[in-house]
Amino acid sequence: MARPNSPEDERAFRSSSGTVVMVVSLALAVFLLGDAVVRGGWAQTLLLAPWVLLGLWIVYEISYVSMVRIGDDGALVQNMLRRTEFGWHRVRDIDLQWQLKFTFDDDTELTCWGGPAHARPKRSKMRDEETSVSTSLRSFTDIRDRWQAAAGHGASAPIRRSWDTRALLALAVIVVWAVAAVLIASAG
Repeated sequence: MARPNSPEDERAFRSSSGTVVMVVSLALAVFLLGDAVVRGGWAQTLLLAPWVLLGLWIVYEISYVSMVRIGDDGALVQNMLRRTEFGWHRVRDIDLQWQLKFTFDDDTELTCWGGPAHARPKRSKMRDEETSVSTSLRSFTDIRDRWQAAAGHGASAPIRRSWDTRALLALAVIVVWAVAAVLIASAG
């Protein structure tokens, strides 16, 4: 997918509950590390920090990072550590079952862990009330509209699958730090 010329051309869909969980987890991590500094000092905090950061990294990967980013030329889907980037011309169908699902021209399917998903319908307190369209259906319609608007446009680019190298590098640093913390604690 070619990068858009302006940020207005691109839109990201992410689970709102994932953002809430991430903010709460980040606040808890800051509190725990701050408490460690106050009670045990900086040396103790540096030995405890990789474990708190490992927990924060897991929460980040499970609840926050999965998303769907769409542009005029195509989309980027990130499911935890796996990224899939493709142009709209490669998409044969888009469906919203429980989660958003792309079907490609090579008969492969990609289910999105982040982005629009069916939610339980809200119970109406009044029977005469107008039925509102859910956020997930509005988002699904936006994605389908973008796909249909791009039909027949764009060059034939392959579907690119890759790993989230920044997240894996962060995990490697945290693991090395944790191993060093264990070795330092067992030596002293």
